[in-house]
Amino acid sequence: MSNACGVDFGTSNSTVGWSRPGQSALLALEDGKATLPSAVFFNAEEDAVSFGRAALADYLAGYEGRLMRSLKSLLGTSLIDGQTEVLGRAVPFRMLLAQFIAELKRRAESAAQRRFERAVFGRPVYFIDGDAGADRLAENTLREIALEAGYREVAFQYEPIAAAFDYESRIDREELVLIADIGGGTSDFSLIRLGPQRAGRPERRDDILANGGVHIGGTDFDKYLSLSCVMPLLGLGSRLKSNSEVPSSYYFNLATWHTINLAYTQRAERELQDIHRDAVERDKIGRLLNLIRERAGHWLALRVEEGKIALSESGTAELALERLSPPQTLALDRARFDTAIDHLTTTVESTVAALLRDAGITPHAVDTVFFTGGSSGVPLLRERIAAAVPQARRVEGDLFGSIGAGLALDAARKFG
Repeated sequence: MSNACGVDFGTSNSTVGWSRPGQSALLALEDGKATLPSAVFFNAEEDAVSFGRAALADYLAGYEGRLMRSLKSLLGTSLIDGQTEVLGRAVPFRMLLAQFIAELKRRAESAAQRRFERAVFGRPVYFIDGDAGADRLAENTLREIALEAGYREVAFQYEPIAAAFDYESRIDREELVLIADIGGGTSDFSLIRLGPQRAGRPERRDDILANGGVHIGGTDFDKYLSLSCVMPLLGLGSRLKSNSEVPSSYYFNLATWHTINLAYTQRAERELQDIHRDAVERDKIGRLLNLIRERAGHWLALRVEEGKIALSESGTAELALERLSPPQTLALDRARFDTAIDHLTTTVESTVAALLRDAGITPHAVDTVFFTGGSSGVPLLRERIAAAVPQARRVEGDLFGSIGAGLALDAARKFG
């Protein structure tokens, strides 16, 4: 059995894999489940910290405190060197990430009944689009944080390559495969030759024809579904008596996971009170103010995420927004969702086309498109990606586990 683990620290969910002959690679991290939602809740009432599903449950139960989610999105941005207020004290964002990764490590070691001092971490093809310096900084920052969390040696692997290794362990012939890893924060792609004769090679560089990616993922789909369908209930697009629009920044902050807390500042509330006095539709701004005073932005984001998931499985869905004042039930339909995210899926489609051009491969030459990542189930996105390689058969991996399993295989090869 390997002495190293593979860590898929995700924007929305995280897993840890450990290569064990004859057993599932993924370790149980919470209530027997392999996934741990990437969430931390600081409970002010009980002076306690909870993680994962427990963190989300504590927040939704109404405990006073601070919920943090989508921490991975901070990597490569200027915010990573900043700090935030947690239970009345300033806490660096780096410390928050280190705390979550240390908890991941602790839970994995508890499940495996052994210590892990070496790990291969998954990383997106690009942490930051179009900025090589920021991308290197993001990887170096994650390495430093992982070392602070207790690992002695850390290596990295592109997340779609890790998913490719997992898929390769289950095929019996050679294939040219497009790996489509659509996570919470990024859409990453690899074009790679896979097969049982190649799997044992220590060096796979020549098998990888191209890598590509874009900083678009599940949280972006949530954001634009929220802006299109939910935020108008709170006044987005409404006007002041001067006929100018209510500033949109408050709504963008509330619709974006890692900026929700910016809407809770005293300055933002004072500004909104002024806007409320001058608003034409004061009831909507009042609803927004009430939501912010109740610190219910994360609750709303969770509801929108539920709506996105429902629309990925059905053409229509109802969103119960009982914490709005007054309570609302919002009818959602997939056509409007598709319109809201059309510009995102077009960018992803262009990314795939560029990947094929870079590799010098025609779309019809691809044998298989392998979907993984929790957001790969969004129908419009899946259709756009599949249309880019029209002859390829579609294969669905473990949406939340393929990367962690592949990272475990890679950790065994790299560290033994």
